[in-house]
Amino acid sequence: MALDLSILGIAGAPFSFDYRWQDAALYALGVGAKRNELEFLYEGLGPKVLPSFVSAANYPALGEAIDRLGANKAMLVHGGQKMVFHKLPKPSGRLVSASTVRVVYDLKRLAQMIVDIETRDEEGALVAACTSSIILRGEGGFGGDPPAKEPAPASVPKDRAPDFSIEEATSLEQALLFRLSGDLNPLHADPAFAAEVGFTQGPILHGLATYGFLVRHAIQGACGGDPAALHVIDGQFRKPVWPGDTLITSGWQLQPGLWALQVKVKERDEAVITGAWAQTR
Repeated sequence: MALDLSILGIAGAPFSFDYRWQDAALYALGVGAKRNELEFLYEGLGPKVLPSFVSAANYPALGEAIDRLGANKAMLVHGGQKMVFHKLPKPSGRLVSASTVRVVYDLKRLAQMIVDIETRDEEGALVAACTSSIILRGEGGFGGDPPAKEPAPASVPKDRAPDFSIEEATSLEQALLFRLSGDLNPLHADPAFAAEVGFTQGPILHGLATYGFLVRHAIQGACGGDPAALHVIDGQFRKPVWPGDTLITSGWQLQPGLWALQVKVKERDEAVITGAWAQTR
């Protein structure tokens, strides 16, 4: 079925997401939070909420955008994610998200959809503005334009060691835990389904789970542990991550408030998030 490009630039329906502190803590566990990060896990300390928790609120809006476009959900892969945080989500409450498909690029065999999602709280205040790059396998060749090549605002220096490096193993159950925050794609749970769509090694970790590890590590390494200090974070998903892989996040401060970031899998010495950068307050 052909992609419906008539939806480009038209906002979709808003989706409300009511959540408890338990949902925010479950998300934190899904992206690797440990007991020494108790402020994100224990209600007696708030708890604080990781800013990327807004992704849990955004799943319905993102799914609706994919459906409106007419893409095959079984064949999509998350290609990249940018989040601009305006305020931290409350420990409990309501978030409202709405999506707009900005553009669809033609990559010959593949297509790339760029989806913008605004997430607001119950008072209407903007919490986050997110942009997702979604790769649609088998949907290219429709005669559209390819994306323009634009350099990232920050690049990893080749002549010096990182200012911080954080190594952390994912668990074999990481994807099964992360999916409880809303992304129930069987690609991350069902070995038979994963093999059917080309991942014969088994279910892969969600791109947004790896991204959540990146967010946590950026907060630790670049923000002094303060989640409110993280303003923008962006990165491209280059290679799959399997549950059980060890992630190494490295960060280079290029100027006050601007960081270049990279995530590698230790076991394969393979960069899995590249072109990444963060802006801190």
